Amino acid sequence: MHQFEKLKIWQKAMDITENVYRACTTLPQEEKFNLTSQMKRCSVSIPSNIAEGSGRNSKNEFAHFLGIANGSTFELITQLMISKRLGLIDELKITPIINELVEVSNMNFALQKTLKNQ
Repeated sequence: MHQFEKLKIWQKAMDITENVYRACTTLPQEEKFNLTSQMKRCSVSIPSNIAEGSGRNSKNEFAHFLGIANGSTFELITQLMISKRLGLIDELKITPIINELVEVSNMNFALQKTLKNQ
């Protein structure tokens, strides 16, 4: 349906994934299989679901996968906030990532609306 690599939302989601992986390097080793793993999976889920949805057969299916990506976006915001509250990661590291996630979420809602109105 779409060339997902050209979608700005997918490009931004890929940037977020890179930033999350970099931020996770500072988390304690004991979190490797807990919070770190969960944050990485969420960050990968966002661009992955955007790409998968763009390859589906209908706009409704695309919108469905965008919804899944948006769920992962909010899940990741929560996990970053938990990391901050536990003192595992510095606020200066996560604030830009959270801001990017909010931007991707807004783009996502706009794209879903566009797909439903076509």
